[in-house]
Amino acid sequence: MDGALNFTATFSHGVEWGWPIAVYLLLAGMSGGALIAAILLKHYKKQENFSPFFKAASLLAFVSIMLGMVCLIADLEKPLLFWKILINYNFTSVMSIGVAGLCVFIPLSFLMCLYAFNDEISNFLAKSLKSFSALFALIMKILIPLYPFLSRICLIFAVIICAYTGFLISVLIRFPLLNTAVLPALFIASGLSAGISGSSLVAAALFKEDPHSSDLHSLHSVEFSVLGAEILLILMLFVSLLLGSSYQQNAAVAFYNGVWANFFWLGVVLVGFIVPFVLNFAFGKKVASLKFSFYISSLAAVIGVLLLRVFILYAGQTYSI
Repeated sequence: MDGALNFTATFSHGVEWGWPIAVYLLLAGMSGGALIAAILLKHYKKQENFSPFFKAASLLAFVSIMLGMVCLIADLEKPLLFWKILINYNFTSVMSIGVAGLCVFIPLSFLMCLYAFNDEISNFLAKSLKSFSALFALIMKILIPLYPFLSRICLIFAVIICAYTGFLISVLIRFPLLNTAVLPALFIASGLSAGISGSSLVAAALFKEDPHSSDLHSLHSVEFSVLGAEILLILMLFVSLLLGSSYQQNAAVAFYNGVWANFFWLGVVLVGFIVPFVLNFAFGKKVASLKFSFYISSLAAVIGVLLLRVFILYAGQTYSI
């Protein structure tokens, strides 16, 4: 595809799943990745209380998955009939399995918010809505002992949601770039990357977490390992296409020729990988220690994941069998 990017074309002219689905894929992956990072960090550090990062991650996870559902529903041909998907399941369909997973994950992400903001909600109700204060206290008295169990279930479904976003588009067999087993793993890694970066931004901006705190420092180290895994998975995807059939080799062109190659190298690679790396390593500790470096590199990582979703979705549907 050598012309300008077309976000309105149909399958016969370009793409059927457009930018709302790309945004949904980012938000769902980021939501799952945020809770994966928060739950594992709390368990790893044996934290009894809920840290600013956990508060940020749980809030980001719930808000982003709800916004993602808005994007998904808005993209339906008949959005007002979306409720039918919730009561009619076909477990041979990836879409239907994903909806079932979302129906479990969304309430769990809300419960993680209740755990994280228990004190804040209790104080608010005690001051403003005293009639609900006792009820909320009773609910939390029941829920708090269940946290170890519910957090493990939430962790499992967070991984499922991240992987599901990859499976959702990998079943499109007409499109070699999409129809690959690498895609779910890539979406787990990129979702985790976006979840860590997005939650770190929210923790620093809204909850006044020091960008160089113990929690964010630990996650920062993990984040660059995840970025390395993303690069490896993208390389595996490219090599598998390059060594595949003539249709797969034709799809591999998206990485090195035409408008989508420019989009990939300038957007995904430059913004998503090189900018965070340069700000955190190439200029040394003096630049890396500055707050602007933290904010820009974290924001670039999130934008890079969005651009990766856009690239895979649009380039994938452009090169078909």
